[in-house]
Amino acid sequence: MGMKGLRGKLLVALTVALTLGHQRINAQSLNLMPQPAELASGSGRLVIDGSFRVALDGYREPRLEAAALRLIRRLALQTGIPFRGGLESEPQLESEPREATMVLRCDHAGEAVQSVREDESYQLNVTPQQARLTAATPVGVLRGLETFLQLVELDAQGFSAPAVRITDRPRFPWRGLMIDVCRHWIPEEVLKRNIDGMATVKLNVLHLHLTDDQGFRIESKKYPRLQEMGSDGHYYTQAQITGLIAYARDRGIRVVPEIEMPGHSTSWYVGYPEIASGPGPYQIERKWGIFAPTLDPTREETYTFLDSLIGEIAALFPDEYLHVGGDEVNGKQWDTNPQILAFKKMQGMKDNADLQLYFNRHLLPIVHKYGKKMVGWDEIFHPDLPQDIVVQSWRGPESLAQAARLGYMSILSNGYYLDFTLPPADYYRVDPLGGAAASLTPEQASRVLGGEACMWSELVTPENVDSRIWPSAAAIAERFWSPEGVMDVDSMYRRLEVVSRELDWVGVTHHSSYPLMLARLAGMHSPEPLQTLADVLEPIKHYGRENAREYTSLTPFNRLVDAVGPESEKARIFAGMVEHWRQNENAVRRQLLIWRDSREYLVPLLMKSALLQEDVPLAEDLSAVARAGLEALDYLDAANPAPPAWMQERMVLLDLAAKPHAELLLMIVEPVRKLVEAAQKGPG
Repeated sequence: MGMKGLRGKLLVALTVALTLGHQRINAQSLNLMPQPAELASGSGRLVIDGSFRVALDGYREPRLEAAALRLIRRLALQTGIPFRGGLESEPQLESEPREATMVLRCDHAGEAVQSVREDESYQLNVTPQQARLTAATPVGVLRGLETFLQLVELDAQGFSAPAVRITDRPRFPWRGLMIDVCRHWIPEEVLKRNIDGMATVKLNVLHLHLTDDQGFRIESKKYPRLQEMGSDGHYYTQAQITGLIAYARDRGIRVVPEIEMPGHSTSWYVGYPEIASGPGPYQIERKWGIFAPTLDPTREETYTFLDSLIGEIAALFPDEYLHVGGDEVNGKQWDTNPQILAFKKMQGMKDNADLQLYFNRHLLPIVHKYGKKMVGWDEIFHPDLPQDIVVQSWRGPESLAQAARLGYMSILSNGYYLDFTLPPADYYRVDPLGGAAASLTPEQASRVLGGEACMWSELVTPENVDSRIWPSAAAIAERFWSPEGVMDVDSMYRRLEVVSRELDWVGVTHHSSYPLMLARLAGMHSPEPLQTLADVLEPIKHYGRENAREYTSLTPFNRLVDAVGPESEKARIFAGMVEHWRQNENAVRRQLLIWRDSREYLVPLLMKSALLQEDVPLAEDLSAVARAGLEALDYLDAANPAPPAWMQERMVLLDLAAKPHAELLLMIVEPVRKLVEAAQKGPG
């Protein structure tokens, strides 16, 4: 062998050795989300190439076979490597485990209907020779497969998974995502792609908010006017519901229906006004808020109706829980109905809370009759109700803790409202056992089953709903799954960037919808200049948009505020550079120059689009704020404090630019403010 060939072999050997050592040292920094409970690094890597094969061992069932085939399809899609005949052909499983690259072993069938008690633990052992995934149940296998898929990465040697041993289990058994399909209709295919996203990050409950003032979204064959007159033709047939439940079960996800009552129920009375507390007439509500129409809890006919409807719904959903809503009953119809007022007086009821308790006491036996346990929002909680109900807390940790202290199961949603368009870090810092719940005894804390992220749909459509759910839901999923001590926000963001890209491969559209919406806004012009502005904007938070203007279910959601994501990654990264501006001055200056000069091409583009003209002040502010940042850097480079007059003018500019415009926030204002403040102090 010549010296050239020897040097080449030595270089390859050194590169491989360095790569393997790097994997061993940084095993805890692998791009896994949620982080597993226990992880130990090994030596070497399992190569992923065209010879990759999967075999099943132990207990087998169609769900496991389907999961193994999905694994192969996902790997083929993400790597571009043809397995068993090419990307387009149907994958096959290996019959002999010893010959397989990956072996999936399941010990037994698990529960016939997945419940909150299902064992989701698994062990994953990856060596350079083989990956072996072992779990007690098929659901545990499903969780481990997602971890393995996250391990596969591309490096200088090709695709591989690092040698690692993982023992994993969830911290909480109830890890949900609630999707409101009423305010805006969310079609079946959107739910399915979000189910795939949920499975990727180990969420296990899809809570469907199926009825509200704006729509009754599920077919009833016993009371067909519910969907025929109360849905604008947008509802799930019973066959679609059955298919959706099967789709979710294949991915280890329970589906819990919510039939909201006694309030938030205007859509019911369009077809069946006789069960309402007021005379009507009724029509589907087009606005958002808390409305007066309410079920009449004093008439036996109401419970006859509910008995039949709940029986029909319960038969469709195999899950042991049925959500009855129960929140935000304003009582206006109850206070103006003479018969209801007389009933309350006769029963010795002090207020409408007593009347709602009466309703829940009559509703609960109906729910039990059909083999279900009752879940409801905070308002259903009362010590007189049996302890097998589950309280879903939107009010906060104190309400959650109170229920747990009194022996009731609870789940937390306060702090996880995705429609608030908060940064993922804000959701990540909220813990079901944080705040008031931190003082619970271990026995009381065990009654906190977990939590649910909530996607209320007043301000989303099928086009942008994914961008509101993801990637924040992945950060929340880690809070629900991973050990309590997994709290590092910087680590979360590093891994979130990777898992966010992986969600693209399962069909989630949080990335792909963004350029399409920008292209619509730009019309016949290139959307690239618009993206310079859009990338540093965020929607205003909490209920700011609903307070800014009147929205209805018929409002077009085609403005810039509807396209931009909940968090500006560009602004977050820029803020991080500004924190250490001396080390990053060249990069900070380059970015500020781009933003300063953007006005020249942005303003003409915005003026040419009727949908963008409202955003011209934001483009003006972007340029002006960037100019202030460049001036601050100049003062800092000159090692002289900035003049007081300059400082005063720039702070006024920044204060004005920080105010919302067109329901949007310019997110570079605060980082630039730090530069301006530093320029005032001078060198130090």
